[in-house]
Amino acid sequence: MHLRKWIAPFFCLSFAVSALAQTAPISPAQNSRMGEILSQLESVRTPRQTAISPDGQWIAWTVASKEGGSEVDAAPLSNPQAVHRITVCAGDEKGNENDIAWSPDSKHLAFLSNCSSDHQEGIYLAEPGSNPSAHRLNALHGFAHDLQWSPDGKYVSLLYVEGATRPAGALAAMKPPSGVIGVEGIEVQRVAAVDATNGELSQVTPANLHVYEFGWSPDSKKLAYVAAPPPGENNWWVAKLYTQRFMPGARPVAGGRAGFDPGILVDPNTASSPVHGLQIAVPRWSPDGSQIAFISGLMSDQGSTGGDIYVVPSTGGEPKDITPDRKASPAWFQWVQGNILGITEISGGSSHLFAYDIDSQQVINEHSLTLPESIGSGEEMMSLSIADTDEHPIAFIRSSFSRPPEVWAGTLDNLKQITHYNDNLKPVWGKADSVEWENEGFHIQGWLIQPANYDPSRKYPLIVMVHGGPSSAVLPRWPEAGFGGAPFSALGYFVLMPNPRGSYGQGEKFTQANRKDFGYGDLRDILAGVDTVTKKNPIDPNRIGITGWSYGGFMTMFAVTQTDRFKAAVAGAGISNWQSYYGENSIDQWMIPFFGASVYDDPAVYAKSSAIHFIRKVKTPTLVVVGDRDGECPAPQSFEFWHALRDEHVPTELVVYPNEGHGFVNREHRIDVLERALAWFEKYMPVQ
Repeated sequence: MHLRKWIAPFFCLSFAVSALAQTAPISPAQNSRMGEILSQLESVRTPRQTAISPDGQWIAWTVASKEGGSEVDAAPLSNPQAVHRITVCAGDEKGNENDIAWSPDSKHLAFLSNCSSDHQEGIYLAEPGSNPSAHRLNALHGFAHDLQWSPDGKYVSLLYVEGATRPAGALAAMKPPSGVIGVEGIEVQRVAAVDATNGELSQVTPANLHVYEFGWSPDSKKLAYVAAPPPGENNWWVAKLYTQRFMPGARPVAGGRAGFDPGILVDPNTASSPVHGLQIAVPRWSPDGSQIAFISGLMSDQGSTGGDIYVVPSTGGEPKDITPDRKASPAWFQWVQGNILGITEISGGSSHLFAYDIDSQQVINEHSLTLPESIGSGEEMMSLSIADTDEHPIAFIRSSFSRPPEVWAGTLDNLKQITHYNDNLKPVWGKADSVEWENEGFHIQGWLIQPANYDPSRKYPLIVMVHGGPSSAVLPRWPEAGFGGAPFSALGYFVLMPNPRGSYGQGEKFTQANRKDFGYGDLRDILAGVDTVTKKNPIDPNRIGITGWSYGGFMTMFAVTQTDRFKAAVAGAGISNWQSYYGENSIDQWMIPFFGASVYDDPAVYAKSSAIHFIRKVKTPTLVVVGDRDGECPAPQSFEFWHALRDEHVPTELVVYPNEGHGFVNREHRIDVLERALAWFEKYMPVQ
């Protein structure tokens, strides 16, 4: 879950000094094994984004460079071995290239790079088919992402925060609170358009709306976008779908009103709306411009998309659900032709790619593929890059617990591996299997990773790892260095990663099933999963632990107040007291769809799920970790939980990491969290 900027002047006294004090040491054998695990996790070269040209002839991708930074590569789809590295930096300079986008005529590739004499990020253009040397179109002075060409090829558009001091969104470390809170220092993300011939930049959406996602009409004359008044971190949950004319160079008119003429197309805050109380994402115009489709559902994070797909006339009208009652969670789509959509969805812990006929509301079976993997082109969640040709070849990055990430491309029935950066990498962790069980009328799915070097004659400990969200899901993916299930497996633990009620993958009713019930039905689903895997595998019931980050951190804190089954716990960036949390975070808007009211209108529903109210029941030793500038799950929540456990004489430790937000960026901190978690579990439920 994204939980925003906390405005309390947090207890910064001694924590910065004591935060990184060493916990119980890892054994020498584990230290050696840990070094091997980290070495492999850090040796992977991960493609971050890929894009196929509209004519289907070229494919481009970004990947971490061996020399540092990142690079853009391109190759003919017919001969992917003939790689053209796009030249940006001169001599031995290294830069970071990202956010690639092909022009509609497939001749130019636009991307972002900071490889300039002033190290200022800018938009660059290259012609991979004729001249791979790039030139800078313009310089940017802020945070930019989501490059898109206008369909007529005249503009490169993007989401842009002019003068930004940090990346937009709640995952990044928040600015320390100062000044007039909620008034000063607010940074607004807008759609900007850059003239592809002269590099002139225009802000083309109003300054009083923070834009989260956008799309062009096919005639390049209009935009559709999801937006809300600033601050952007807080208001995505009440964002509306707007349309407006594209007017580069527009300026505010007299009286202070914006001269951009945005019109509200869908307002989820209206009680009569079919999407009342839900969130909106992925706005897309139909090929003829008559309709706009979008995904709407109960979503706990902007960027983590799941729900049903709706269409609405682009001139206004009632949204219609065109994927009703699906037992899966559509996450991304694109109009392919006419009334055919290409859709990706989470289905029972796997990725499902398919073509969908809007008129019949049927999947076109000959264009359907399910992969027990994670997929995405590096743009929106589970996005694909789709060419405009009749065969509609696609490009995306795929990975699983056993398959390192690589770029793949082709038609659904003839996908081919394009990159081969990681062909020699093999897992040092155990085999992963999908597991399923029934509980209270729900069908639950999860993933179970065996210990490395699994011996069925031995008894093993089990660690339950609960995902964030709650509107999210565990999909198989190759792990990166840091906190995660694979390192636990590599050191001899079974790891269960469940997708309980509230998750994506089983349809919108399943996702909404934990509303006003955090920590109860979802915990019972998890415990039923523990029973299932314990009965079927050589797991020691006296050595079961629990961990998680964000919503998983909350679930860890709450679980140890409800049951003694867990012998050790590690709570990352959790929430211990929903009542105090409501006033500490800067994303309180997300809570109302899940709790049904604000804490001031219904304090009891928040108290019901607050671990702090059951703290006297806790016996489980619990390690608590958090970043000191976490805006999603503010550090005072971890302090409150640790303080209560200490007073109750429960073994506990709090580690606060400096200058970290909800998603840690410092390598040493990510590794430190992993090592501390492993040491904690080794101390209280060791591998024998």
